[in-house]
Amino acid sequence: MEFKMAKTDWLFLILCLVLGIVAEQSFWRYEIGVSYFVFLAIFYSIFFWRFRKFSFSHQRLGYLILISIWVLAASYYLYDTTLFYSLNLIVIPGLVIFHLALITSPKKMEWHNLAFIGFVFQRLGKGIHFGAQTTGHIPKLLKREQHEKHYNIGKKILIGVLISVPFLFIILNLLISADDRFASMIWNLPNLVRFDAETIFRIVLVLIYTIGFFGFMQVLLQKPIQEMKEKMNQTMVMDGVITLTVLFLLNSVYIVFVAVQFQYFFSDTLAQSFTYAEYARRGFFELLLVTMINLSVITAVIQFTRVIQGTMKLLIRLTLSLLVALSAVLLLSAFDRMMMYEEAYGYTFTRVLVLSFMIFLFVIFAYTLVRIWLERLSLFHFYFIAALIYYVGINIVNLDKIVVEKNIARYEEKEKIDVNYMSYLSATGVLGLIDLYEKDPNVPGLKGVLREQKSNKNYFKRESWQSSNLTREKAYEKLTKLELK
Repeated sequence: MEFKMAKTDWLFLILCLVLGIVAEQSFWRYEIGVSYFVFLAIFYSIFFWRFRKFSFSHQRLGYLILISIWVLAASYYLYDTTLFYSLNLIVIPGLVIFHLALITSPKKMEWHNLAFIGFVFQRLGKGIHFGAQTTGHIPKLLKREQHEKHYNIGKKILIGVLISVPFLFIILNLLISADDRFASMIWNLPNLVRFDAETIFRIVLVLIYTIGFFGFMQVLLQKPIQEMKEKMNQTMVMDGVITLTVLFLLNSVYIVFVAVQFQYFFSDTLAQSFTYAEYARRGFFELLLVTMINLSVITAVIQFTRVIQGTMKLLIRLTLSLLVALSAVLLLSAFDRMMMYEEAYGYTFTRVLVLSFMIFLFVIFAYTLVRIWLERLSLFHFYFIAALIYYVGINIVNLDKIVVEKNIARYEEKEKIDVNYMSYLSATGVLGLIDLYEKDPNVPGLKGVLREQKSNKNYFKRESWQSSNLTREKAYEKLTKLELK
């Protein structure tokens, strides 16, 4: 099959090259800030131009994902949270790939089917393959599409250059020996055209981005293979007796566990053999147990026992409902223990994040319980949208600020605060300490911490337009004006 590219494809390839340069400038030069927002603006402008005649599908969900992507990108400019800075380097590209594959997929394709994830990876894999294939064919295409006369002229110029090399070598050596200034200029020429390792690395990055963007979006223009759509309609079925046995054993273990640990779970005092820290850690690992085992088991059973009917179906529903209830009991216990831990030791980013995740799991389990009895509801549909809204929500509410406000309120009530922890809590923590100092400059250790931050204030200073961040710049400004008595 002959490899061809239309004029529009060539123009699109050039635009992808521009996009590759923007990506390298946005992500590999300085700390990411407003640059992510700028990159996405250019990326989606090029995408919608390329697909201007394309009929998009699943647009309601597509708009939700698109808004989520923009909000997460905006968080790089608005906030300075270390965890989300790293996570969003994976989440945002993942959402972009999912979004593009979703809105370019056939309208009748069910995105809330787990097999759709396979479809997304298939499109991504084909995009990488197409990009690599294009790279190998570009030189041949350039030769083919050049005018024969221009090609012959170029070939003759190259022959002339090769013939001139020996003569130039002898002449240049003679001229270098004759004039020192000329010699100095010639020896400095390599410095003007030098390509160090970093430059080569950045050029390679730009080319990888270019081919990746071009290949993936070109493949999205193609219709998906019929085999993939057929595979998405195939469903594995779990045996009813085996499923019921597994659920019965799991429920039995949890019933015994809750009965034995009932006082530990619901008493207002700690067991004598545990410290607050051990108490909370046990609750956290119980939470992991609930999320990694119970929820996955419940989801799998619901997904793969839809064809089972009659009494067996009723028994499975009852045992699933009991498993959800027992999971909720463990989750409630873990939530209660974490609240006690925070009251005793104060608030940290991790503790607040865990609490928010527990609340999210309560919502997930509540919906799952309803889904057990109402088969028309889609499990993956709700899980995906709920998880997306939750993740975007915890990005945009700025958990660091919540932690700072909670700790300051705790100090005003109990006069206890860990100023060292807050100083390491991104720029938001430093801003909180400055506000606390303005209210009460006599907080133990506060002045020393602020003095150290003031000496290191250039850490918060903007390096370039790419790293522009509202919170860091505000912290730099306040530290500059701060007067420590």
